[in-house]
Amino acid sequence: MWTFLRRISLTQWIMFSMAAGIAFGHWFPAPAMELKIVSTVFLKMIKCILVPLVFGTLVVGIAGHADDMKAVGRLALKAIFYFEVVTTLALVIGLAMVNLFRPGDGLVLPPPGTATGQVTATEVTLSGIFEHLVPKSFFEAAAANDVLQVVFFAILFGVALAQVERGAREPMLKFCESLTETMFKFTGLVMKFAPLGIGAAMAYTVAHSGLGVLANLAKLIATLYGALIIFCFLVLLPAALWAKVPVVRFLKLLKEPIILAFTTTSSDAAMPDAMKRLISFGVPKRIVSFVMPIGYSFNLDGSTLYLAVASVFVAQAAHVHMTVTQQLSMMLLLMLTSKGMAGIPRASQVILAGALSHFGLPLEGVLIIIGVDELMDMARTTVNLVGNCLATAVIARWEGEFPPSSASAKPA
Repeated sequence: MWTFLRRISLTQWIMFSMAAGIAFGHWFPAPAMELKIVSTVFLKMIKCILVPLVFGTLVVGIAGHADDMKAVGRLALKAIFYFEVVTTLALVIGLAMVNLFRPGDGLVLPPPGTATGQVTATEVTLSGIFEHLVPKSFFEAAAANDVLQVVFFAILFGVALAQVERGAREPMLKFCESLTETMFKFTGLVMKFAPLGIGAAMAYTVAHSGLGVLANLAKLIATLYGALIIFCFLVLLPAALWAKVPVVRFLKLLKEPIILAFTTTSSDAAMPDAMKRLISFGVPKRIVSFVMPIGYSFNLDGSTLYLAVASVFVAQAAHVHMTVTQQLSMMLLLMLTSKGMAGIPRASQVILAGALSHFGLPLEGVLIIIGVDELMDMARTTVNLVGNCLATAVIARWEGEFPPSSASAKPA
């Protein structure tokens, strides 16, 4: 019996726990609500990996190439260019789908004032994003798990370390390399608890929202899922083919991080294991270490597309006609402000509320979306993860370092 259980892969355990969690949440909602503590503890275990891993990988990725800083700068420019092109296409597809299917038509918004105290009306501006970018203290940013601020500090730290004399630089570089390797092993230990955490998360989600939650806003959910699927086929797939990424093997390698992102609605939770698997797939470690952490702040394709769909959906539900020019203006605002999304609590809702406030649309529309937001968050988080993983392979191909002559598809 023990031998049989040991033969079951982690992915199989996760799939089983998902099914068990859905069934338990549906049939026993009261006790399932109490399981939130299990999923919360698991997520905390995952999130405590992020800061040391992001810091260590970025510093090694930059300072480890002190003799060729031009290559680091070239890599950064290519990554930023790719991120801008892909997120812009995500906005365009989201805008096209929400105008084509008009999921907001026929819905009735809550009465004015209902959103007061429940949805923040703080307008998110580009200047606010830049202010938030710079941490007052690295330790404060680390304690808050503010990935955006940690990325900013780690980049400057890595550049500064690269300018230090080799004798003084090597000990710190070795420390960061050792820290990175240790956190990868730490990730492996934490992932052993994934079936338990994911099963509890699914049980709580079903118990909290109910399977019937799909009925009320089915058209909005279908529009978002359809837009994300189209985005994957029209944008991500051609990028993968250009980079000569074996798509089926690529997705098979990432299936566990994908399941983790989908069920926990946290792309951060899946990042450590995804980075480890990309390196084993043949993407150079220096590129994974540099592109993935930055992508988690500036390349959230799924969340960006969601913002396009959700903002116009609210306008439709409020019976506010927005011209093409107004919609394009809103998309430009979303494209700029969404770049700091990773560093803001309840990021998507904050960005959405800010955009609605800026264009005079009712915040009550956010209340409707919140009811099914977790279901939509599962899909957009998964696309965020896949998009960032693919970005590392595309940038590596652009650098002429992928595919390698012989790459293993087995995770390290």
